[in-house]
Amino acid sequence: MAYVAVKGGEAAIEKSIELLKLSRSEGTASLDIKVITARMKQLVDRVMCEAGFHAPEYAAIALKQNEGSLEEAVFLMRAYRSTLNRAHVSKALDCRDMRLTRRISSAFKDIPMGQILGPTYDYTHRLIDFGLLHEKEDELKAYSQHISDSLEKHDAKMKAVRVSDLLREEKLIASYEIDDREPEDITQDKFMFPASRSARLQTLFRADTGFISGVAYAGMRGYGASSHPTIGELRCGYLEIEIAYPLDTDESLVLGEILFTEVEAYISSHISTSEEHDGLGIAIGYGLVFGRAETRAIAMSILDCALNHPDANSPPNDEEFVLLHGEALEMSGFISHLKLPHYVTYQSRLDSIRKIRSENKITGSETLAQGEEIFASDE
Repeated sequence: MAYVAVKGGEAAIEKSIELLKLSRSEGTASLDIKVITARMKQLVDRVMCEAGFHAPEYAAIALKQNEGSLEEAVFLMRAYRSTLNRAHVSKALDCRDMRLTRRISSAFKDIPMGQILGPTYDYTHRLIDFGLLHEKEDELKAYSQHISDSLEKHDAKMKAVRVSDLLREEKLIASYEIDDREPEDITQDKFMFPASRSARLQTLFRADTGFISGVAYAGMRGYGASSHPTIGELRCGYLEIEIAYPLDTDESLVLGEILFTEVEAYISSHISTSEEHDGLGIAIGYGLVFGRAETRAIAMSILDCALNHPDANSPPNDEEFVLLHGEALEMSGFISHLKLPHYVTYQSRLDSIRKIRSENKITGSETLAQGEEIFASDE
């Protein structure tokens, strides 16, 4: 395809940028970054996930800069992340060490330490709360203090074993050999098909939320090998990020903690990979995301399981389809590039149509058929 650069019109472009700044503010009071990070947590979490970059304040700045546009905010975050030096590599995380704020299972009613509902919209009325129009800051602070005081009475270091560990003891879940190879880094190197599981999980982690949710939904409706997974465990909480101590690699330094959501989805009747098993077992799909993006984590776990079984001839099981088309930046960028001038290609198509009509003096379906052949050859 041939594109042409936009030449001239510099004054018009400058005015467009001025209008954009006006559109962003419209003369109102500036939106404080701390307000965005505190009151728009799930929006900030989504930007950080799709950017693959945990920096809540920067994500809030990107959202403010682009009037809340997710795709533009992700673009800015990815671009900024690419300029940073990688000073350290963190140690592997074990979500069994997660300091839990929420933990549920749809597969089992009784699990060790019980169901922990935590903060969720699952049990709220889906009605607009017009009382938010009259929120008062002093009342919010008093309520927050009251809840914080009551939470201090409970154990702040709540941890729990995984539900899947109990099923493994019964050999209901296939055992896999531990892969000690260094995981691929898709931000540094292009992965090849068939992709390793580390590359698949990284790509799903950064994929567009709407895309992976839609493809996972398609799989649940029957366009995949397994139509109805069950959430074995969904846990949300904080994990400490550790790096090796520079002077002694046996020691570690804790840099801080990050809020994650982890999901294990169970899908029955898959063939087990365990030689000890009778052929039937439970397959597990895995999802891990920043923040409280639960729907995203569930969709990721469904697609992880689907991509582990590529034998099914369906979109959710098609590795190339899922991994390439869910890439948030490339997807939005390729669609947005249609706004660039395509004068050369489109004029050539029009000239071809005019030439066919003039030389053959035909109209209707015959012209249309020849035109379609030309368009197909152009593509």
